[in-house]
Amino acid sequence: MPTNRLANEKSPYLLQHAHNPVDWFPWGAEAFGKARSENKPIFLSIGYSTCHWCHVMERESFETDSIARLLNRDYVAIKVDREERPDVDRIYMTFVQATTGGGGWPMSVWLTPDLEPFFGGTYFPPENRWGHPGFASVLKQIADAWRTDCDQIVESARDVVAQLRKQATVEPGRASSIDANILTSGFSVFRRTFDTQLGGFGGAPKFPRPSVHNFLLRYYARTKNHEALDMVSLTLREMAKGGMHDQLGGGFHRYSVDERWFVPHFEKMLYDQAQLAISYLEAFQITSDPQYAETARTIFDYVLRDMTDAGGGFYSAEDADSAIDPEEPAVKGEGAFYIWTAEEIRAQLEPPLADWFCYRYGVADGGNVASDPHGEFTGRNILYQALTIEETAQQFDRPAEEVRAGLSRAEQILLDVRSKRVRPHLDDKILTAWNGLMISAFALGGAVLDEPRYAEAARRAAEFLIANMCPDASGASTHPRPPAPGLRPPLLRRYRQGEAAIPGFLDDYALFSQALLDLYEAQFDPRHLELAVRLTEKQMELFEDRRQGGFFGSGADDPSLVMRVKEDYDGAEPSGNSVAVMNLLRLAQITSRAEFRESAERTLAAFAPRLSAAPVALPQMLVACESVLSEPRQIILVGERASADTRALLRTLYSRFVPNRIVLLVDSEATRRVLEASIPAIASMQKLDGRASAYVCRNYTCQLPVSEPEKLAELIQY
Repeated sequence: MPTNRLANEKSPYLLQHAHNPVDWFPWGAEAFGKARSENKPIFLSIGYSTCHWCHVMERESFETDSIARLLNRDYVAIKVDREERPDVDRIYMTFVQATTGGGGWPMSVWLTPDLEPFFGGTYFPPENRWGHPGFASVLKQIADAWRTDCDQIVESARDVVAQLRKQATVEPGRASSIDANILTSGFSVFRRTFDTQLGGFGGAPKFPRPSVHNFLLRYYARTKNHEALDMVSLTLREMAKGGMHDQLGGGFHRYSVDERWFVPHFEKMLYDQAQLAISYLEAFQITSDPQYAETARTIFDYVLRDMTDAGGGFYSAEDADSAIDPEEPAVKGEGAFYIWTAEEIRAQLEPPLADWFCYRYGVADGGNVASDPHGEFTGRNILYQALTIEETAQQFDRPAEEVRAGLSRAEQILLDVRSKRVRPHLDDKILTAWNGLMISAFALGGAVLDEPRYAEAARRAAEFLIANMCPDASGASTHPRPPAPGLRPPLLRRYRQGEAAIPGFLDDYALFSQALLDLYEAQFDPRHLELAVRLTEKQMELFEDRRQGGFFGSGADDPSLVMRVKEDYDGAEPSGNSVAVMNLLRLAQITSRAEFRESAERTLAAFAPRLSAAPVALPQMLVACESVLSEPRQIILVGERASADTRALLRTLYSRFVPNRIVLLVDSEATRRVLEASIPAIASMQKLDGRASAYVCRNYTCQLPVSEPEKLAELIQY
């Protein structure tokens, strides 16, 4: 079996290609030098380890000797893991979308030796098929064009990059133009595209986009417009009922290929688990409906069971494909790990459990997937909540509690059986940004659900990142300053098998800083607050465009990047700019430092035209706009962290949805001295009659302190 340079890499995606006959290079100087010295174009392939069509293109093309010979003869072939290098991915995805009108992975881009793109696309079949040109044919045509028209191609590529740089330039507006009209406009577009029957926005395929939930729930809190809450509530209920929700093991698959959340693309991503858990928790805070809390618990339990490293960090993803037959592990199918025949279920469950289970979860003897163009689900069933437990009990004329207990037992039996199947591939790299999202979710889950396991998971993951991804974490907080020569990067992107590497990007800084703030507000370790300040300072130093406003996604010190991009779309993940603005607003309140608020205002000004023209592109930045337009709210608790009276106040606080606030705890005189330096009023805040007390301040005016949870509830309600 051949081995190429990718065998020396840590990325699971690159390692999947380490035995291709293609002479792959990782992104780096060796590949660039070869292309320049031999005047060869670069073939750049970008994907990730749980990408279905990446696997398909590898099997069809990169494992084929004839195609490998073309690549090795005429090109320098480079493979990039988009999850490790989002900066590289964003640049060339911008090019592919601009020139083809679409994008996706695998992404295939041809570059000059100076890394400027001149042709691109996504998946290419090995031969002409489905209206797509064959990969081998494309390779030959581009190689011929390079030999005959190299100079023209290079000139054209330079023009393309110049145009892309121009398009990527963010022309700032005015922060003062951020007003309620932008928020109303965003709400109106979401209302128009909302599926009033099945939830979600738009038609099939349906992707979860939790930043939309974040905005709509805050819009509801401010305006009391129940439509905003109803849109989120229906979406969350329908998603939880569908096959996109793993009914046995918990967690959510990547998206639904149909409009009713039934047939999923079975990939599971950490960032989906984190953001959806928060959506369900916030819906529970608002409605007190236990179904939302239960769905959040299933997400957390899945992550703890299957996605957590022994050291406390969280893994990135699980594949959609898995072995159909354990005797032939190389033959894989979409969702094979998750789907069932009726016979398999009846073989494991005694009557009447099998009948109850099949009725409840829509299991049919001949399979329950009517539309199956690729024949992947023939005779098999995707589990979904076809009927409620109460309807199931009525159907079989049994008490609901008996049926509930029986179904719970059946679910555990089948989960145990499923766990013995060949599992999907696990991408076990630990990414700082995605771990930041999951820490925020576990921190909130521990507080809202009063569950120590979840609180401890958040704390352990944060300590893992601090120990492994913050090599300079022991230094003191400072105001922004130029980096010292040779200073190690204070935050790294990726950890795997004992190695932390790749300087962090904007989203790593922003999402980990957000996680530290969320963790502080749930557990009140002052080290987490201090580190959030330091990382935000460093973020401003490395990425901020102080003249035009906003943050670049990558630093200025990488000569291999042909352009720097300011991310301005809150998609499957929130953009670094959107999260950064909210962090800065929170830190401005906590620290009273003007430079944090000024940075937030510069960023909002930079994106004001984009927010005005297309507010639905940036729902997470709309969350920050909601904060700007709301009264500043500070909740300061005075009491020992672990005392019963302090915990009672915190349970009251976290049982309610209270956005756009900061929470501080004065639990010692040392903490008081630190916090009063920023908020002088804290100097006089004391416990009442020896009991923990809460000071609720609105618009920098504090109410009288309270010690009773019921009175705190009155003060924090919207």
